[in-house]
Amino acid sequence: MERRYRVKTADFDYELPPELIAQAPAERRDASRLMVVRREPAAGGRQTSAVSRQPGPITHHPSPITHHSSLITHHVFSDLPSFLEAGDVVVVNDSRVIPARLLARRAGGGAAEVLLVACEGDGTWRALVRPGARIRAGSTLQLEGDDHIDVVEHLATGERRVRLVGPGGDEAILARRGRVPLPPYIRRDPTAQDVERYQTVYADAPGSVAAPTAGLHFTPELLAALAARDARVARVTLHVGPGTFRPVTANDPAAHRLDPEAYVVPDAAAAAINGARARGAAVWAVGTTVTRTLESCSGPDGTVAAGGGWTSLFIRPGHRFRAVDHLVTNFHLPRSTLLMLVAAFAGRETVLAAYREAVARRYRFYSYGDAMAIL
Repeated sequence: MERRYRVKTADFDYELPPELIAQAPAERRDASRLMVVRREPAAGGRQTSAVSRQPGPITHHPSPITHHSSLITHHVFSDLPSFLEAGDVVVVNDSRVIPARLLARRAGGGAAEVLLVACEGDGTWRALVRPGARIRAGSTLQLEGDDHIDVVEHLATGERRVRLVGPGGDEAILARRGRVPLPPYIRRDPTAQDVERYQTVYADAPGSVAAPTAGLHFTPELLAALAARDARVARVTLHVGPGTFRPVTANDPAAHRLDPEAYVVPDAAAAAINGARARGAAVWAVGTTVTRTLESCSGPDGTVAAGGGWTSLFIRPGHRFRAVDHLVTNFHLPRSTLLMLVAAFAGRETVLAAYREAVARRYRFYSYGDAMAIL
């Protein structure tokens, strides 16, 4: 549900020194910094008694957000369990990133790059290609050895429909030739470390071409600490496509459209979430992908329905949240749909003030950066 709320894309701009864009993960996943932000009562998230909970260990002095009653405190990510109470449910996205980036050669010898977007039911893939003007339907892109890519169709979206050809089928070809699809703001080639670290520790269902990055901070030890506090972890799946990170170019965000992404909410996850709501416990969404999944399949009373489908839900200020109480998320790009979602949850001025605080305190931004928990 969305209320009338006029915003412009330029309202979600902020200044970020380039050196704060994380180029590598923290030495240990849960050693990332964690900014905790308390929302004002009028913010878009569903309010529960959990909002007034006492903070966990404070590692820096608290900092009031100018002109707001919310409070920022600074922690490390391993402190997160101290903010939960018994019975809370932490919802994670267990989608697994596939090695979707393929480097190839065109017939004339020129370099080509293919980013697989989604597998179609007929054994082909939708893909983004470079250089787009030179890769036509009917052409073949040569990988190493006996592997190659047939370009089947040039789609109206600008994507290509392609088929992977080689011994062992798609999975084997990707295992041999695929690379970790690091985002373009990480300005280096992927390494062996990225194979593990650009993946959550609970990743299970292959299908994403970008990591659900809020989950990258979790470790087995942190998950055990959640269980020790009698908090439950529930898993949903949303396969992240590149459209999630496409910048909003229209002046009016309402003119922007998100590409559909496939999601699944298992029966066990729906039961855990609905049970938490029934007893007054909090539902924590780990990341914007979980938030979009739960808000896509929740009823007016916040009850979450099990099942699967596709969502192109674009959450921006004016959205009234029904299923999510608290949000764990990374720091996102200016003018992005992800930043707009966070602003819808906590209030635009509150979020932008928190981002200014993060810049001043030299937090690390984007996929391999630090995290924020919004209570």
